[in-house]
Amino acid sequence: MSPRAAPLPPDERRAALVAATLPLLRVHGTEVSTRQIAEAAGVAEGTIFRAFGNKDALIEAAVATAFDPLPVVRDLENIDRALPLRDRTILAVEVFQERLRDVFGLLLAMRMHRPPDFKALGKEARRKYDADLANAAFVAVLTPDAASLRYSPEEVARRIRLMTFSATHPLISDGQPLTAEEIVDFAFDGVRIHDSGDR
Repeated sequence: MSPRAAPLPPDERRAALVAATLPLLRVHGTEVSTRQIAEAAGVAEGTIFRAFGNKDALIEAAVATAFDPLPVVRDLENIDRALPLRDRTILAVEVFQERLRDVFGLLLAMRMHRPPDFKALGKEARRKYDADLANAAFVAVLTPDAASLRYSPEEVARRIRLMTFSATHPLISDGQPLTAEEIVDFAFDGVRIHDSGDR
């Protein structure tokens, strides 16, 4: 039996339960039991029901956390702007890829064909606001070199995000996902052999 966790304030206890649940969802999907969650969190099963009411509410909270873009925003903001454009962009794509792999793995384990319907959950406005923050953080990574880009940083960010999604998805990529370096080099250089002075 796992040692019981020390008492925590309600919000911290809920966050701890969510953190313990996410890895289990990636392995067991919705078949994960409250006993497994309780053991992983080091609490009694009753703690889960006191904190969330039922297992479904805990799973919903865990899935919402998996789609929270704020950790992505923080990682993008931490990229050193003194690095060359290519290096900065590779780091940014790696941030997105890490999140995408986590999300794709979770959806597969839970047999979900699409992300949760945040609009139906009444969270669409907040989700869009948070997503806009992530987009803006990526644009900020590109902006120091805006003069060297053929398109605006906003458009470059949009196109690279589209490429990153499809090149990271295990099915869309035919099981051959691209690395961040490959995505960025394709975005910046394309497939042509460039002569000197070529645009």
